[in-house]
Amino acid sequence: MSIEVKICGINTPAALAAAVEGGADYVGFVFYPRSPRYVTPRAAQALATQAPARVTKVGVAFDLDDAALAAILEAVPLDLWQLHGGESPARVAQIKERFGLPVMKAVKIAEPADVAAAEAYLRVADRLLFDAKPPKAMTEALPGGNALAFDWRLLAGRTWPLPWMLSGGLDPANVAEAARICGARAVDVSSGVEDRPGLKNPDKIRAFLAAAKGA
Repeated sequence: MSIEVKICGINTPAALAAAVEGGADYVGFVFYPRSPRYVTPRAAQALATQAPARVTKVGVAFDLDDAALAAILEAVPLDLWQLHGGESPARVAQIKERFGLPVMKAVKIAEPADVAAAEAYLRVADRLLFDAKPPKAMTEALPGGNALAFDWRLLAGRTWPLPWMLSGGLDPANVAEAARICGARAVDVSSGVEDRPGLKNPDKIRAFLAAAKGA
């Protein structure tokens, strides 16, 4: 079974083209103004409409209210929400019911106890995403996309009734090993295919896709 790949933080036509041509299964658009990967709904619309139907368009949101989510959906033809903030299980269920799109909930991991947080979302989310939890000393940390990895062994041998995706600190050099260690069948990358925060490198995108798909 081939590993599914999400290229997150798409914000230029060149990055989108590299993702699509390289065989990405998902592309993510970040709707968080503090992020160097932020795109406005209008910019995301222009990009999303260039992606073929086979590619799942993901809206990455961080504790947005209904009005903000509705404004995004009015402009952007999304297929999936990725909730990457502190959304409670009740809020996840509310968003799914209100907007009629499947939801992937991010769970942030630093230690074994963090993995258990996924249990609360199993009845309300459609997918899970495991990302690295920034250390408290990292005062300027973003909710995601911090180029941090966690110990992949924390997920090894674990199973959930939902599909799940591995994120955090992945790059072309380590993605195959990460997937082997934890058994991930889907992976997500953002900073690992950039020359600097927010600037995607098409060659790195293609290299990541080749490494993941060949794992």
